[in-house]
Amino acid sequence: MFPLNYFLFLQIILFLFITPGPPRIVIVSYSMNYGVKKCVWTALGDITANIIQATLVIFVIGSFFSENPNFLNIFKWIGVAYILYLAFDIYNSRPKEISSSKNLSKSFFSFFKDGFLVAGTSPKAWMFFPLIFPQFIDFNENYLIQFLILITTYVVLDFLSLIGYALLAQKLIAWINTKPRTINTISASVLVIIAMIIVVTQQY
Repeated sequence: MFPLNYFLFLQIILFLFITPGPPRIVIVSYSMNYGVKKCVWTALGDITANIIQATLVIFVIGSFFSENPNFLNIFKWIGVAYILYLAFDIYNSRPKEISSSKNLSKSFFSFFKDGFLVAGTSPKAWMFFPLIFPQFIDFNENYLIQFLILITTYVVLDFLSLIGYALLAQKLIAWINTKPRTINTISASVLVIIAMIIVVTQQY
């Protein structure tokens, strides 16, 4: 059976994906420092975390988070700590030519891990999947098919939006090459601001 209100689901997730958040800020910075190809691994880490989150919510923990908000607080603080760590790492990274194909300062696993942890510890994601995602599934019908349609739609659009951000960032290559420290400073500052907003606004 087709998921309930599928087109409303599309509108919601598209809005989420075009809104800058930690995964997209990291992607932009990595694109400018390491190139789009390396960012593919960060995007894969992001969607892998999302698949695990959605699977846990629908098939394992159900309403656990809504009944135990303290666990969301744990994820919130882990996420804040990791975002601040990434901000520090990005700010102190050495700016490089985006066109360089020889930058091996970070492994593929490191890019994947950053994407996975930023998405996996995001309170925004842990609120979306338990509270919003199930609303589009009719559990009286074959919900496995509905789940597969929804999660496939989600991860494909999420992946494409992340790569879109990476490609857009590369359009700024000429400006960045004249101001090599600027993008690192801006990206780090935005990540710190996002971490502070999460601390202040996301109370469970």
